[in-house]
Amino acid sequence: MDDFDAEKAGDDRREETEMRWTRPLLIAGLWLAAPGAQAQLLPAPAAGALGGGALGGVSQVLPDTLDRLGGIVDQSGLDKLSPARLADRLAAARTARIDALLRQHGEQIELDDRREPARRGIILLTGADAAAIETLRAAGYGVERIEAEGIDMAITRLTVPDGQSLARALRSVRKIAPKAQASADNLYFPSGAATEGRSAALAGQGSVGRDAAGLIDGGVAAHPALAGAIEQRGFVAGAPRASAHGTAVASLIGGSGRVKGAAPGTPLLVADVYGDDPAGGSSFAIVRALGWMAARGAKVVTISLVGPDNPLLAGAIRLVRDKGVMLVAAVGNDGPAAPPAYPASYPQVIAVTGVDGRGRLLPEAGRAAHVDFAAPGADMMAADMNGGRDKVRGTSFAAPLVAGRLMTGGTVEALRREAKPGRGKGYGAGILCDTCINMD
Repeated sequence: MDDFDAEKAGDDRREETEMRWTRPLLIAGLWLAAPGAQAQLLPAPAAGALGGGALGGVSQVLPDTLDRLGGIVDQSGLDKLSPARLADRLAAARTARIDALLRQHGEQIELDDRREPARRGIILLTGADAAAIETLRAAGYGVERIEAEGIDMAITRLTVPDGQSLARALRSVRKIAPKAQASADNLYFPSGAATEGRSAALAGQGSVGRDAAGLIDGGVAAHPALAGAIEQRGFVAGAPRASAHGTAVASLIGGSGRVKGAAPGTPLLVADVYGDDPAGGSSFAIVRALGWMAARGAKVVTISLVGPDNPLLAGAIRLVRDKGVMLVAAVGNDGPAAPPAYPASYPQVIAVTGVDGRGRLLPEAGRAAHVDFAAPGADMMAADMNGGRDKVRGTSFAAPLVAGRLMTGGTVEALRREAKPGRGKGYGAGILCDTCINMD
């Protein structure tokens, strides 16, 4: 082993040790948050679920499903907490969720150089010249060139050499290709909880025309309320697969009858970026889904998913917006003290927060670099996996309402005219769709 290899091995060991000791610990029933950790929130555990020591049942409260991954901490009494206690409670749940995800799916997921969850051993590169690519290949990186459909984006997907952490590999790639944009394949999570049901058949399976509403989420189940045309496509292994979260969000866009959406009967293009993949919801899957939406002429695309800033995703969003696709995203449920969430924080995206049945901002609603509109995100019903309806909560369910109104009104200016004033700051241009849905 030469001096460079010995130094690299030592750095990787130190990095792994640092990550291990900065993960959260359970002390007297309280999860201590790791600095810098960001993601969506862990579902509230059942009584006694954490009663088995530091690992006490974390895997039990983080099932391997999209729908439970999108859950939020128990909302009872959140509006009675002080801002500091609310921030601590949400941060602790968020950190516990990341730790559980790493423990349960460490073979597929690791932290990047910003300590954000990402697909293990994958780096996404844009703008690299041929010389840099050959240098990376010679350094042991696997190289795959990919053209993203619909947005004319050339992507190089690198496979990290065995034994090298993703965080260290990112630093190395940026030195070898300083003119390129290198990022991890970061993971994005649903920004609201929907009750999981039995396995369900997929909705649609036909084809829709141009100017449909797009949805990037999990798959959508067949449901009586979803009578409009629906076309679904998977962007990871095992997709498309019906999910509770995707079904609920879809119903709030185009549902009719007992579950009425903001644009009843509107045709839907659904991109399932989760399927059965533990590392589903990645930036690469979302970028490919965006390209498909642009190629198919989607008018408005809803993304009720939240994660970190990512250069590849940011570039794809700019290109899709240049093609005339309007994008709507939820601000997440990490609380107002959390860092800005993406993709809602990108300037090309309409960022949506949630309010309850009395028009108050949800205490767990996150923030973005900007907030454009508010819409109901609690005290409401949406389609479930069993052909009925169920309560939902989270900013996930506010975003599709704004998207539906945008499908109907056609422009952001029309939405501004329609919006009703909120009770102070944080509502953007105001509240939309406060009477157009199924309130509890």
